[in-house]
Amino acid sequence: MTWSDFISSASWWLFAQRAVVSCGRRGTCTAVQMASAVSWRASRSGRGIAKGGAHLSWFNASSVLAFLAWFGGTGYLLTKHSNLIAIFCLAIAIAAGLTGGWIVFRFMSRLLQDTEAQMNEWDYRHEGSVGRVSISIPAGGTGEVIFEQHGVRRSAGARSDDGIPLEKGVEVVISRYEKGMAYVRKWDEFTGEKV
Repeated sequence: MTWSDFISSASWWLFAQRAVVSCGRRGTCTAVQMASAVSWRASRSGRGIAKGGAHLSWFNASSVLAFLAWFGGTGYLLTKHSNLIAIFCLAIAIAAGLTGGWIVFRFMSRLLQDTEAQMNEWDYRHEGSVGRVSISIPAGGTGEVIFEQHGVRRSAGARSDDGIPLEKGVEVVISRYEKGMAYVRKWDEFTGEKV
C-alpha cells in the first residue's frame, strides 16, 4: 500500500463518518447512512444476539468494517495477482468478506455475552456461616474469624456475641454481622451440643 492509497482510504473513511453524522440534517441518505439505519433498526427490532441484557446487532460497525477490510484486501490481491475473471474474484472477495465479518461478529458476541450468574442479596449475608477463630477473641474484645462463603475463603473482624473469650481454633458460627464486624458464638452452643 502506498501513501496515496492510504490517504484515499482515510479520506473515504472521514467522508463516510461525516455522512453518517449529517444524515439527520438532510432528506437524502448515502449507503453508509442506510447501513447505519439498518443497524439501528435491527437492534431496535430484536434481531441479533441478546444474552444477559447485552444486545449485539447482526449488522454492527465492527462486522461491517471487517467485511470491508477482508473484501477489499482479498479483492485487491485476486485482481492484481491472479488470472481469474472478475466475477470469480468478486465472488471470492464477497465470501472472504462475509467470513471476516462473521468471525468478528462471533468474537464480539462472546465478548459481550453475560456468563456471570446473578447473585441474590442472601448470597452476600455472612449470618449462619461456620468458621474458625484465627485470632483469639478476648472478653469484650475483638479478634478475627475465617470462614468460607460460596467457595471463597474470607476473614472478618469478630467479637463474641455473648461477651465470653474465645480461643484460637474454636469452631464458631456467625450469628449477626453489623458494620463490618462479625458477632460469633461457639458452634457447640449454637447447636445445643455439650462437649
